Amino acid sequence: MNQTEAVDKATLLLKANEMIAQHEHYFEGLTATDVEQKGDVLVFRGEYFLDEQGLPGEKSTVVFNVFKFLAVELSPRYHLIK
Repeated sequence: MNQTEAVDKATLLLKANEMIAQHEHYFEGLTATDVEQKGDVLVFRGEYFLDEQGLPGEKSTVVFNVFKFLAVELSPRYHLIK
């Protein structure tokens, strides 16, 4: 079993937002503002760009996919310091 590196929330969010800025689907305003440890998975949160009715907007799918990308890439490498 691989060991992950312990990291604080601020450092992990900085790393995640650097990765977001380099992502092919990046757009202005797409940022991770929070991260939580759920078992072995890091769950990233931020603005989901919902429409006026509170439903997923055009950008919502992109945000979801980018946050999923972060979870897949970073969860095997890091865990949050408690």
